[in-house]
Amino acid sequence: EVQLQASGGGLVQAGGSLRLSCAASGSTFDDFSIGWFRQAPGKEREEVACISSRGDTIIYQDSMKGRFTISSDNAKTTVYLQMNSLKPEDTAVYYCAADLGSWCYNGRAYFRMLSTWGQGTLVTVSS
Repeated sequence: EVQLQASGGGLVQAGGSLRLSCAASGSTFDDFSIGWFRQAPGKEREEVACISSRGDTIIYQDSMKGRFTISSDNAKTTVYLQMNSLKPEDTAVYYCAADLGSWCYNGRAYFRMLSTWGQGTLVTVSS
């Protein structure tokens, strides 16, 4: 059973960068798709990015495209979310999640049922 550990959050000024990591334990990410999600205070959790079990990647929102990149290490033990040109509206707790198969395009209702979630890492972007 895979377990996830998210890290890399912190306080950064607007325009800065952070790289979040989602590390697997108990298993590699073979056959898993891994997603990043975020939840800002008072808001619904939203999808950020996903890397599928086939290696396809998606950045879900137009506001993040060109600024965020998702990638995986060759050993398939860690998935990264590189966030550049950060804005105050990117402030949120960021979570990674994993489940078997290719589900990156299945939609928010499906994402709520993903089997494994990391504990979240807080990103705060100051203006």
